[in-house]
Amino acid sequence: AWADGPAAQAQLPVARRLVVLWMNGGPSHVDTWDPKTGPTGGKHKAIKTRVPNVTICEHLPRMAELADKLAIVRSLSSKEGNHQRAQYMLHTGYAPNPTVVHPSMGAWLTKHAPDPASGLPGFVSIGGPSYGAGFLGVQYGPFVLPKGGKGPENLGYAQDTDRARFEARTKLLAQMEDRFAKETGDAKVEGRRALYAKAVRLMHSEDAPAFDLTQETEATRASFGDTDFGRGCLSAVRLLEAGVKVVEVVLDGWDTHQDNFTRTQKLMETVDPAMSSLLGQLERRRAKGERDTLLQSTLVVWMGDFGRTPRINGNDGRDHFPQASSLVLAGAGIRGGQAYGQTDAEGAKVVKDLVTVPNLMATIAAPLGLDPGETFMTPIGRPISITDKGEPIKALLKDSLRVASA
Repeated sequence: AWADGPAAQAQLPVARRLVVLWMNGGPSHVDTWDPKTGPTGGKHKAIKTRVPNVTICEHLPRMAELADKLAIVRSLSSKEGNHQRAQYMLHTGYAPNPTVVHPSMGAWLTKHAPDPASGLPGFVSIGGPSYGAGFLGVQYGPFVLPKGGKGPENLGYAQDTDRARFEARTKLLAQMEDRFAKETGDAKVEGRRALYAKAVRLMHSEDAPAFDLTQETEATRASFGDTDFGRGCLSAVRLLEAGVKVVEVVLDGWDTHQDNFTRTQKLMETVDPAMSSLLGQLERRRAKGERDTLLQSTLVVWMGDFGRTPRINGNDGRDHFPQASSLVLAGAGIRGGQAYGQTDAEGAKVVKDLVTVPNLMATIAAPLGLDPGETFMTPIGRPISITDKGEPIKALLKDSLRVASA
């Protein structure tokens, strides 16, 4: 997959961070980033963007103004039309397999990147559980926050416990775990110990206020929208600024079998201020000690389970449609200002530049400095690579990324 030899020689990461905006349920491609006319086009109108000949839905006006920063992919296709299987595949790059639990891309990056010196988690999921670390171990999985803007609970000591007593108990626990680990030889023990150690560091972190959105101005908070997703996106900015490497923000509600047009309008009116403000704030801010802006060092991905049927069903809804779907890439290493791939007049079939899930995952891996073909051994001795034979798509990446085209 790499044009110039082994991963060790390939390149340093352009992106040091990853944001995934996950549209849970499967967003309709023809009602968002790939609008169509005609009887199956639906009630939403298309609007022009900053990029000539690229239109998107009328309910994404702020994103239309940022289209020069976006790579809109209109040609993703898979065979997974079941929610759980599709969500697994779009997070890990692999179809589910009963013999192995694959790591998500967020977990791969967390394993390859050092933990933040701040004591914050390396990987945070906001608004819903993300897919975890699989066979890599729980220490590389996400720290889950139910809602944006609300930090983790119970970071203080228990009643009648001070720091000295807490540390004495922690030391005793470590001694017991040492003995248990020696007796069992179970590799999972070390993962759990590492997880507990991360929790203790978070309790004592000076950067825990990164979870507190009241430190932002009222105008900044308002720009993201008064929604849990908007607050999640602002939380993502603050966490990246404080040293977190991976943030996933989940927006539920895209399984629009009924009342598709009313529901997708409301969802897009949630996405538009939140995503546009996320990109704007990333462009203005820097992580501690870094010269690049956060947008220059962060890969942003908007995607969901699959697309939805061009045909409108009897409930004014659209059903599952993995044959064609859309996603958006922005930020570090991404060649913005383009719509890549094409579906037919109804959005029913990819007719140009079909993108497979393995190639998409390799394209995400490349800016992060991850070799798509790098192999790890599972606990049962089975070799698994970061992607399932995926190759990065050169047209979506800036020229500075020396990868072979897919």
